[in-house]
Amino acid sequence: MTDLIEHSAELKGELVAFAQSARFDRWLTPLLLAAAGPERLLDEGEAIRITDHFILRHRLPDGSTVVDRFVAGRKGLTPSDREMLLGWRDPVEGIFEIRRKDGDALVLLNLIDDLEYRTYSNVGRAAFRGVSKGGFLHTSLVPVHSAGGTWLVSGSMSYYPRSSATGIAQAALELATSHPELVFRNPAKIEQGWQWMREDRAAFVEFCGADELVLPPAEAEDLLNAYYRHRQEAALAAQPGRARRKRLPGPDPAFFGLPRELADSDTIGVLYDQTEGLNFYADYGMLRELFADPGLPGRRKHQDLLRTYLREESITPLPIRRLAEAHPETVDAVFQKLLRKPGFAWSEHGEALLRRRKPWYYEKEPRPAVSVIGDRLSRLAAGHR
Repeated sequence: MTDLIEHSAELKGELVAFAQSARFDRWLTPLLLAAAGPERLLDEGEAIRITDHFILRHRLPDGSTVVDRFVAGRKGLTPSDREMLLGWRDPVEGIFEIRRKDGDALVLLNLIDDLEYRTYSNVGRAAFRGVSKGGFLHTSLVPVHSAGGTWLVSGSMSYYPRSSATGIAQAALELATSHPELVFRNPAKIEQGWQWMREDRAAFVEFCGADELVLPPAEAEDLLNAYYRHRQEAALAAQPGRARRKRLPGPDPAFFGLPRELADSDTIGVLYDQTEGLNFYADYGMLRELFADPGLPGRRKHQDLLRTYLREESITPLPIRRLAEAHPETVDAVFQKLLRKPGFAWSEHGEALLRRRKPWYYEKEPRPAVSVIGDRLSRLAAGHR
């Protein structure tokens, strides 16, 4: 283990030097300058975090990472070295509770995915001087090849004492909800997420009457807030004793608000799909009009909107598939006019069109569109030590 960690430190040093060479300056420097802001101030920890993310995860114009280029161009790497380096492209980002010290290692519980990580530093145990059981680390981890279940700190590491539990729990909740993919490193959370989403979708359909709605933005906000209040009330009613003991707050008066780009639309499509979860689409009513009548007068703006739906990476194939399924008699005419291809047939060419326009969508395995919070994080967030 000592030899592996020392060797990983040598590889990481060479990798960092490679990333900071002139060949990558055009990409790394703008990231550092943007983080520094107009004052051009950037602390060392943030600079290390940005550089580490750039090395391991940033996609260069050809789709490769700095690690990919290092491995491809570095002669003399053993197969084991190559496997270790390439394994670093998927670091574990998280906020970790220190369970205990174990020799030169820390045993960490990731509050995001609820998994434990036996963790070393490639600069030795001195890196963990001053940290104690019950405290917290905000950092990223990479695997040690040939030592399954063993991890290394990568990039910057911020330590917070046990007394910071309340703030740490809030930060972990925000990270888990804004980046649910971090939660789903834990396979158990994937199944929990699917189950929770199925239950929530069924509750949504029962409350709203359908899994697809087209509403003015203000009505959509009112309906979603009413739905979430209904869900909160049901949750509180299910635990009356706990609510009295802990004096839990009542339902929030306004939980949900649309972002401006949706709030300024004429209509909002609200779709709660069994795989993609709850999604919102701007001017969805206009697209419904186009599919209902492909020859309607003044349809150019409707076609421009459909082109936007096909082009935008923020929009999955879901709304287009929904409209095609709802209008089988007219879908061919819609795309024949849009693409100027008289022979286009959705049943034959539709899926190929979506794969060509949205290849990124098909490269990812489906994941629940919710975050599942682990038991430990739930207890910390509720104030339990």
